[in-house]
Amino acid sequence: MTDQEVVITDVPLAEKPNKDLPPLPEPAAKEPLKAEGEVPDAAAEAEVLKPAGDEKVVADADSFKEESTKLADLSDSEKKALEEFKQLIQEALNKHEFTAQPPPPSSLPAKVEESSSEAVVEKTDETVDDAQKRSDEEQEPPKAEAKIAGANEGEAEKEEKSKEKPPPAAEEVVVAVQTESLVDEDGAKTVEAIEETIVAVAASAAAPSEEAVDTTANPPPTAVVPEEVSIWGIPLMADERTDVVLLKFLRARDFKVKESFAMIKNTIQWRKDFKIDELLEEDLGSDLEKVAFMHGSDKEGHPVCYNVYGEFQNRELYQKTFSDEEKREKFLRWRIQFLEKGIRKMDFNPGGISTMVHVNDLKNSPGLGKWELRQATKHALQIFQDNYPEFVAKQVFINVPWWYLAVNRMMSPFLTHRTKSKFVFAGPSKSAETLLRYITAQELPVKYGGMSKDGEFETCDSVTEITVKPSAKHTVEYPVTQACTVTWEVRVVGWDVSYGAEYIPSGEGSYTVIIDKARKVASSSQDHPVLTNTFKISEAGKVVLSIDNPTNKKKKLLYRFKTKSL
Repeated sequence: MTDQEVVITDVPLAEKPNKDLPPLPEPAAKEPLKAEGEVPDAAAEAEVLKPAGDEKVVADADSFKEESTKLADLSDSEKKALEEFKQLIQEALNKHEFTAQPPPPSSLPAKVEESSSEAVVEKTDETVDDAQKRSDEEQEPPKAEAKIAGANEGEAEKEEKSKEKPPPAAEEVVVAVQTESLVDEDGAKTVEAIEETIVAVAASAAAPSEEAVDTTANPPPTAVVPEEVSIWGIPLMADERTDVVLLKFLRARDFKVKESFAMIKNTIQWRKDFKIDELLEEDLGSDLEKVAFMHGSDKEGHPVCYNVYGEFQNRELYQKTFSDEEKREKFLRWRIQFLEKGIRKMDFNPGGISTMVHVNDLKNSPGLGKWELRQATKHALQIFQDNYPEFVAKQVFINVPWWYLAVNRMMSPFLTHRTKSKFVFAGPSKSAETLLRYITAQELPVKYGGMSKDGEFETCDSVTEITVKPSAKHTVEYPVTQACTVTWEVRVVGWDVSYGAEYIPSGEGSYTVIIDKARKVASSSQDHPVLTNTFKISEAGKVVLSIDNPTNKKKKLLYRFKTKSL
């Protein structure tokens, strides 16, 4: 199948879980979401996957436009949601909800209280039974009137004494109830009298003393000290950078405040459990430095992360990374550490750059057959979706095999319009051209079609890009007005063209100097894709580079010059 570039643009607005995460070798949506855009029909899919020429491209119809992080650019509803979210965060900080652990339940007081109440009830029941027996006995032979009168007088004396003395404590009253009901002057305490005494005990126990009320009515005020919580190195509610952090969670949850709050609480707890701050200081080795690396920025200033899955074709590296659970866990920790370090370099001020571009190189990717790699990346994807929302500005997949496009087309209906609008796919012959749409040549690594490498030139030395038409010749002239040394770099993406360089002096009678004799540069010369030369000039004139494109395809010409005075 011939390579092609596919830009998916009929794709998301709000997404949960967040799909904008570091890429995986297999396209998978964690949670099926209904597509908001129109899904291409079967004919359109067949058009993308059928054999076609290199010029076959699915055009970018509605590319993703990154939302603003400035408060003034938000809609009224978004501003309202942000303010509500900030209030919830501040309340949680005041109550120490993010880090406080719930106190362990204490069962001892409950047991003591339970046993005490059981004892009182048991003894009270016994008292009532005894009193009932005595009541039955006094109904058989009637008591003497003298005894009845004596009992009445005794009760009157007790009532008089109770008025003079202050009421006893609740525990003393309970004891008094038990003893009085068991031993009376005439042994004839009635059930009604016992019940009245128990009611009095309950009332006196329930009524708080004036002293207790006075001591607890106005407790001394305590100052509320909010806890300090940071995420990605940004302390929450400390400055305006908090708005940018919170907007990421709000956009990941379609500005639903409660869901966003639950998400950030879970993220903070996960970071604490995973010990992110300690992980940043951990030395995990350099074995995987070619698997993922940061290099330069795109045309809008986003840092660019390159993910090279073909490195895992190295059997030794694969076994060292994925052969058992412990090694896969170390890979996961390395991947999270790598992402965290990249995020810490971002600008979280409103209007700053707080997202990145991911370039996913699928050349020689192990594919779907490597179970260990799929499991590890699936686990990583889940963590990124849950804890790193809205950090991807663009996902560019290059050197994409045909089967990957087929699988992605099958998954496309389950992705939101917003997510798909961030995805760009390009086959091998279109990869360099596609990357140059988003990344300047001086920022793009040489291996991916750019000019960024160690040498005479730096990133600040801009590169000129020219399109050479099919079956056409193009010349580049660089004028020189004084004696100097001229250095240049030149590259034609894909080459298969003829290249030559010469110096033409301005003075009459001077001869043209051949610097590089015209020769064909084959496409197989990708080991040295950038040609560099230096020429010392003693008089005014011009350096002329000649590019002859004999093919029927357009070619991308890249070049830059630098002079040094003698």
